[in-house]
Amino acid sequence: MAPFDRDLDGPQGDPAPRLAPIMDRRLHTPRAAGIAGLAFAALFVTSVVLLRSHPSAGSTASQVRDFYLREDAGNLALVGVYLAPFSGIAFLWFIAVVRNLIGDREDQFFATVFLGSGLLFVAMLFVAAGLGGALLAAVKFEDQPVPNAETVVTIRALTFGFLYVYAMRMAAVFMIVTSTIGMRLGVFPRWLVAAGFVAALVLMFNVSYIESLVLVFPAWVAAVSGVILTTRRSPSAAGAWRLHTHR
Repeated sequence: MAPFDRDLDGPQGDPAPRLAPIMDRRLHTPRAAGIAGLAFAALFVTSVVLLRSHPSAGSTASQVRDFYLREDAGNLALVGVYLAPFSGIAFLWFIAVVRNLIGDREDQFFATVFLGSGLLFVAMLFVAAGLGGALLAAVKFEDQPVPNAETVVTIRALTFGFLYVYAMRMAAVFMIVTSTIGMRLGVFPRWLVAAGFVAALVLMFNVSYIESLVLVFPAWVAAVSGVILTTRRSPSAAGAWRLHTHR
């Protein structure tokens, strides 16, 4: 055997000693991923609150003009626009954390609805934030004329529709599926499962214009993330979690 072959195969011509270290290399979930749900909740709530500083439906033409033309006006709303993508990114990490905890017991049916609803929620969030900041960005950065009150009302209505109607319905589906998975695997406490189902039903069938209801979803995500972090930090709870997810 040539010297080059002996070096590849090891002392006895067995390739296992050379290949084993490479085969054992795996990606591990970063510990910081556990706070993804808390980060999403904070960024999402902040973004929504800041975007609400836009002129309301009853604003006069002078109020609309002042909002777009004053040097310091609209800055908070722009911050909200730029925070929205980061809240979506944090939510994607949260999805990955939940899937990592489910492990090899993931069911294809629930996995499809889980991923689909989560990704659609992020898409609707991005569309709503883009619409909410489009006029302001055009005036501030592209020197476009100030929109009239009718245009502002139309854009506001579109933003409301994408966020409060479509995004919240996808959030409700996500909550139902995640709560069902947590209940069947026994990895979520009963109070969290019950809260998830109740909150999801409220978001799903709500037909009112109560804007504060949009805060229900980030509050639930923060609760789930807190349970995950608490379970990981508790040795006994972590062992029970692994027993449920890998049985």
